[in-house]
Amino acid sequence: MVCAGFTCSKHSLCALNILYVMVSLLMIGIAAWGKWFGLVSSFQVVGGVIGVGVFLFFVALVGLIGAMKHHQVLLFFYMIILFMVFIVQFSVSSACLAINKDQQERLLEVGWNNSYTTQRDVEKSLNCCGFYHVDNNGTCNAACFPNRSCSPCAEQIQEHAGEVLRFVGGIGLFFSFTEILGVWLTYRYRNQKDPRANPSAFL
Repeated sequence: MVCAGFTCSKHSLCALNILYVMVSLLMIGIAAWGKWFGLVSSFQVVGGVIGVGVFLFFVALVGLIGAMKHHQVLLFFYMIILFMVFIVQFSVSSACLAINKDQQERLLEVGWNNSYTTQRDVEKSLNCCGFYHVDNNGTCNAACFPNRSCSPCAEQIQEHAGEVLRFVGGIGLFFSFTEILGVWLTYRYRNQKDPRANPSAFL
């Protein structure tokens, strides 16, 4: 019975960390693909996504190695890091779902004014110019600009941002619960005996 419980915990923890490895590689790949094909020109955005992907990859690797070897120290640090990630991710996801339209509008305007590269990306992808007003004497990457037929970006951005925030919040909440599941599995696994080891030794 102990062997079955030990094996079940080990396989569950390994499967969870393999999932995290795949998600991290997907994040890195999508960010690199977006930059390579010119979909995103902001190094901060690409660097941020790749950084999160690399961090998740190494955390998952620590958890995977710890689970495979039943390594107490690696499992302990993995459990602590995963719990901290859970707190941050749960808080951010809840904020994404709870943010109202006025707060969203203020945040979008601040982000728009602080990054010229983001402005260019948005104007090109949404085919709009300016945030609240179109400046026909300025510059704009939208296809509609030479014809002077562009509309401001604020309304389109708010519509897309609302959908993105709900999607990100939902996905974040889902993964935050898998993280607390990982913390519980790790705690349980650390306190189980390895049936292949010396029966008198508690690992």
